[in-house]
Order: sequence, then structure tokens, then C-alpha cells
Amino acid sequence: MDLARTAVVVIDVQNGLLEGCNRPQETARALDATIGRIAGLLDRARAAGIPVFYIQHDGGPGSRLQPNTQAWEIRAEIAPKPGEPVIRKRACDAFFETPLDALLAALHVTRIVVAGCMTQYCVDTSVRRAVSLGYDVVLAADGHGTADAGGLLFDQIIAHHNSVLDGFDAGSHVVHVCPIAGIQL
Repeated sequence: MDLARTAVVVIDVQNGLLEGCNRPQETARALDATIGRIAGLLDRARAAGIPVFYIQHDGGPGSRLQPNTQAWEIRAEIAPKPGEPVIRKRACDAFFETPLDALLAALHVTRIVVAGCMTQYCVDTSVRRAVSLGYDVVLAADGHGTADAGGLLFDQIIAHHNSVLDGFDAGSHVVHVCPIAGIQL
């Protein structure tokens, strides 16, 4: 495995993602712990010279992620460093109508490590699309989060997606799910 061609992609870790969620205290505590682990991953990546890309969701007028609001901002604990691209998107897919694929290709990236929010929407969609585009993906098992939805608790949604996505492939490209502490950079 050529680790020199790795990048980290952090998806939608924005202040307002959990506004209006059920069980706000429990969900917020879990998300804070997840963000702490993501921060450690970013420290390791930067120390190893691995590029970091941020994806930021632009919601419509009046939405909880309306651009240029406090809720839309990336969480301060993992804020981008100077020179780290912030790619804005309007759909669940971080590659759809964004320059992400071109930026990764320009750096000859073949493997991406994914962390972020919301598990069942933007993380799942972007991971599956990345594999279809020819990237090997490492999904940080304890580095993505969501809120309760559809009668499922957030931890059930995360566990389900970790199970379903581990081994998901397209041709020779595959998703591996691994806890942040075990991710090789």
C-alpha cells in the first residue's frame, strides 16, 4: 500500500448539524468525543505531511447550515489550517459538482481516509462514490457521527454503516473500516 498517496477528507463537521436533534445532550457528548478523535487524526496527518481536505455543506436560505452563519462554520476544534482546502457542496455527495476529485487527482491521491458527519447521508454517499471513482477508502469507524433518525439511535446508525461499508468495493477498490487509533498514515 502506497501511504504517500493518502489524503484525509473531513466531511461536514459544522456547528449546526445537530440543531433540533432528539436527545441533544447525549448526541452532543458523543459528537464532541468523535470530534476529539478526528482532531487527533488530523494532528497525525499533518505531522506526516498528509494533505487534509474539508467538505462544508451549504444549506439553503433559512436552513440550519445556511452559508455565512455561525451554524454553517466548521467546528473550531478541527478548524482548517492555512492552505487546507475547504470545498463547499450542496448535496450529500462530496464529489458531486465539486472540485474534490480533481484536487485529489492533482496530488496523485489513491487512498482517502474519511471522517465526519452525517453518517447515513454525506459520509455514506461520499465513501461509496469515492470507491466508484477509483479510490481506496479508510472509513474512521469512530470518526463519524450523526443524530437519531428513523427510529434508530445514532450509535445504531453508526454501527450499521460501519458494518455495511466495511468491504464495500467497486472493482479493485475497497472500503476498510478502522478505528482512528489503528489507521496507518
